[in-house]
Order: sequence, then structure tokens, then C-alpha cells
Amino acid sequence: MLAATIFISLFALLLMSVPIGICLGLATMIAMLFVDGTPPMVLLARSVVTGADSFPLIAVPLFILAGDLMQHGGMSRRLVSFANALIGHIHSGLAYVNVLACVFFAAISGSSPATVAAIGSNMIPEMEKVGYSRRFSGALTASSGMIGVMIPPSIPFIIYGVTAEVSIGKLFLAGIIPGVLFAVMFMFVARLLLRNDTEIQESTTEFSTVGVLQSFRESIWALLVPVIILGGIYSGVFTPTEAGAVAVVYAAVIGIFVYGDIRLRDLPNILAGSAKTSGTILVLVIMATAFGRLITLARIPTELSASITSLSDNPIIILLLINLLLLVIGMFMETISSIIIMTPILLPVATALGVDPIAFGVILTVNLAIGFCTPPLGVNLFVASSISGVSIEQLSKAILPFFVGMIILLMLITYVPAISLALPSLW
Repeated sequence: MLAATIFISLFALLLMSVPIGICLGLATMIAMLFVDGTPPMVLLARSVVTGADSFPLIAVPLFILAGDLMQHGGMSRRLVSFANALIGHIHSGLAYVNVLACVFFAAISGSSPATVAAIGSNMIPEMEKVGYSRRFSGALTASSGMIGVMIPPSIPFIIYGVTAEVSIGKLFLAGIIPGVLFAVMFMFVARLLLRNDTEIQESTTEFSTVGVLQSFRESIWALLVPVIILGGIYSGVFTPTEAGAVAVVYAAVIGIFVYGDIRLRDLPNILAGSAKTSGTILVLVIMATAFGRLITLARIPTELSASITSLSDNPIIILLLINLLLLVIGMFMETISSIIIMTPILLPVATALGVDPIAFGVILTVNLAIGFCTPPLGVNLFVASSISGVSIEQLSKAILPFFVGMIILLMLITYVPAISLALPSLW
């Protein structure tokens, strides 16, 4: 009765287009009010307070603000120039530049849609000038943008770390190799798609050591961001949360005083946009704390775990079912919401199978990151569509070859946990 009341209320509210954070709080309240034997309403208030009282959670608004400052501070443009100096001379090299620039920007933003917006606004028009179709350029940028939630610092990893109570530092390390593999896969798929394309002009960029060094000097302040953040975390100088504060100060100083792309009068708009995004996410996390406690008291994760494991005693089949479930959820629910809701439900199932919680965090995040590129939610598709002027329907078709590559790597990460655990095991 309790489980039915919680989830019927939740889905009814979602269908009414109530914001997801409010849905979680109202569904919890409805269950407490109308189901006998549930905890008193004071649990909701206590859970909201304890959910907000989290030191690691402070990293979320800090990294969001840092990402906004870096995006407005001209770092994305300089990263694109550096990537172009490195590999732009190769035939069809702008496709590779697009992917590499997304990797660079992912390492300073931690957000998938922000990566698509920052890199796409620079790369899609440039690619069109030399013969790339807007459909291809938009699909490639939307796909490459998903790397933003795998390369540290990753906001979804922070949310998962808080929810699952695992090391955020280890999660950051666990995402590096999968992120690099996805970048290589997207370059490979792009090469296959472009091998017979005769409309693309030969690159006019010539490789020059002097040019690379000059571009490196111009972008060095942006390239130092992941070095400072990750170096500080893993050397023990500061925690992931403190790293967010360091990133904010660094991005502000570089954007205002070094690059000069941010003026003091721009700061109120940047701060307001960042506060709006942070507020939405933090309401989700806080309300989800009460929701998670109630479903745990109702033994829903335990019963679901037993139900899934009863379908098969083969871990391969069970992990496949979990992946299918997460892929469907990622098509309809925003990533942060999905992590908050599904972690307490599916993590016990995964650990019962012997899956390391760090490795499962990568599996969960990659599954949901694919949702950035699949309609109807498809945030990356919408961002790429607005930049390229190509319809969602056309982009959805153009992204299919990249989607196949995503699924192949998802299966590899799922069944070869050493890919995710290699770097965390060294720390």
C-alpha cells in the first residue's frame, strides 16, 4: 500500500508537470498523511534539514558557478583554438577538434549541456564553412557533450557520491578512462561516416610547432583548471568541495583580470543564472532525502532487489536488465533526478551482485548520460538543435551511429569493471 501510494502520487504529479523536486516532497507528504503505519510528518521536516546539511553537497553550486564563469570567460574559445592547432591539420580534422574540445571543456565544466553549448556555438558554424553538414556537426557535438558528465569534475558524480555515501574523489578518477574511451569512439565513428564524403574541403590548417605553442600559451590558464582541481584533491591539499571554491575564485580571476572577457557588470547576470540552476538541483536533493528515507523504511529497495534477482541468478542478465531500465529512465527523466531516485533502489541490487559501488556509479551515470542524446528528453539534442538550426527529428536520426558506439562502450564498462576501477585503485 505504501509503495503504491508513493509511486502513484509521484507519477501523477509528474504528469501534471509539477517540478520534480516538488513532486518528491509532495509524494512523501501524501504517503505520510494517508497511509497507516508510516512515520510522523516530522520525518519530512527533519529529512529536509539533514539533507541540506551536507558539506559535500556544497560542491554542486560551486562547480556550477565555476562552469558559468569559465564559459563566459572565453575559455571555451581558447580551448577550441588549441585543439585545432593540435589536430586541425588532419583531413576531416575539425570533427576530431570538436570531440577533443569537448573533452577539454568537460574537464572544466562538469556539465553535459554546458559543454554542448560552449563548444557547439564555436564549432558548428566553423565546420559548416568547410563542408560539414549541420546534421552531422550537431549530432557529433550532442554526442561528445555527454563526456561532460564523465570527465571530472562531474556534477552527477557529486550527486551520486552524496546519495550513495561513497568517495567523490574516487568517482572522479573512475570517470577518466571511460570518458577518454567515449572520445576515441566518437572520433572513430566520425571517421567511418566521413570516409567517402567528398564535399568536405581539405584542411587549410597546417601543423606548426610554433602555432601549437602559441595556442597553448593562450589557453594555458584554461588547461590548468583540471590540473589545479584534481591535483589539489588527490594530493590532499583540499577536498572536492573546497576544490569547487578554488575553481570559482580561479575562474573569476582569469575571466576578469587575465582574459578580460568578463566585465564587472556581467557578474550579476552570471551569478543569477548560476543561482537558478543550483537552486533547482538543491531542492531536488533535499526533497529526495526524505523520499529516499521513506522508501527505505517501506523496504522497497529490498523487495525490488529480491524481485530482480528472482528473475535470474545470472549476474550478466541482471546487469543487462538494470541497464535497460536506466536507458529507458534516461529518456524521460533528467539525470540528477534519476540518480537521486534510482541510487537507493538499484545500489543494493548491484552490491548484492558483487558490483563495486564506485563502478556502479559510473554505470549509472553513463546510462543516464546517454539520455542526454535520446529523445524525448534529449537535452543535448535540444541545445545542439538550437545552435545548428536542425530539427530534433533530423538530429535524432543523425545521432544513431554515435548511439551504437555509446551502447557498445556501456556494455564494456558494465562487464569489465577494471576500466572504471583502475585509477581509483591507485589512490
